[in-house]
Amino acid sequence: MNYRSDRYGNQISILGYGCMRFTTRDGKIDLAKAESEVMAAFRGGVNYYDTAYVYPGSEAALGEILARNQIRDQVKIATKLPHYLIRNAAGMEKYFQEQCKRLQTDYIDYYLMHMLTDVATWERLKDLGILDWLEEKKKSGAIRQVGFSYHGNTDTFCRLVDAYDWDFCQIQYNYMDEHTQAGRKGLQYAHEKGLPVIIMEPLRGGRLVNRLPREALSIFEKDPVHHTPAQWAFRWLYNQPEVTCVLSGMNSLEMVEDNVKTAAESYAGELGEAQEEMLRRVVRAVNGKMKVGCTGCRYCMPCPRGVDIPGTFAAYNRYYTDGKFVALKEYMMCTALRKNSASASNCIQCGKCEKHCPQNIEIRKELKTAARKLEGPAYKLVRAVIKRFRAY
Repeated sequence: MNYRSDRYGNQISILGYGCMRFTTRDGKIDLAKAESEVMAAFRGGVNYYDTAYVYPGSEAALGEILARNQIRDQVKIATKLPHYLIRNAAGMEKYFQEQCKRLQTDYIDYYLMHMLTDVATWERLKDLGILDWLEEKKKSGAIRQVGFSYHGNTDTFCRLVDAYDWDFCQIQYNYMDEHTQAGRKGLQYAHEKGLPVIIMEPLRGGRLVNRLPREALSIFEKDPVHHTPAQWAFRWLYNQPEVTCVLSGMNSLEMVEDNVKTAAESYAGELGEAQEEMLRRVVRAVNGKMKVGCTGCRYCMPCPRGVDIPGTFAAYNRYYTDGKFVALKEYMMCTALRKNSASASNCIQCGKCEKHCPQNIEIRKELKTAARKLEGPAYKLVRAVIKRFRAY
């Protein structure tokens, strides 16, 4: 196993265990199966285990596995505060104590604000007293490091990085999301600020393995190195020194063994131009079904009405490459789950964006089309619920 350092010199395995996808049977986590997989990863050198309050049964299962095998002090636990459920300072303590009980521990190594959406959300937490609460927890050692996980655009991510003296952060990032979500720019910005970056969705929920088009698979098959699509996805990430740890939701021993092997053999700077170009061709093959040729360059931003133009087009394109559910989920996270909506329907047709688009995209026209496709009854309901929720 290879390791990279966190902000304080602690060694983190470059492969982390994402505990959201433990196998379930009859609605409950198969603890025996999960234990065999977690322990196989541990023996392979994995020392970073990521869970969250809202992952059903995950914290309790991880806590039981670590306690039963007496390895709590040999691993790093990362879990997340469900800040969207909190109404006051007492709520922070309530959820934290419940998490510690589930995890059978009295301290959390890496504690994240779960899915922080924007600076306004962080300001709300500050108004509730989170700064004093975090300071007390860090002083007592109950929380060792504080970070946040994020889905959304690059600009908001960079503002969040600057909003607090974070110890680390977690973003969605893979070779298909190089210029969407926080993107490479966000990754490098956090790294320049001294923040370790934990990567989630390296395989886009398995879609970069199980749902690649025939054209993309053919490119992989013809490459003389003959890595699998999963191995290439991980190696692309490990190739970047700014990446500290890559989470994988492993739920089979075969997956654990393969990912551990890849992590043991990978290092920063290993990919040459030929490999990088091969992966770019894969991206072009996957994007063959794209409806809008947006590259995520962000020259169109900022929008005077706050529309997340690249985020909208990324979700709209995923409607045709990954399916309706995936597209709507991403669109909601990027536009609705923030204090000020970034929805495509906010567009007032001013045309400022089109003056700066190097791809000459008819942005106003495409935003209208994307809004019709993505902002159906389900989206409007979620946005209304969020707006009402924030009013309390």
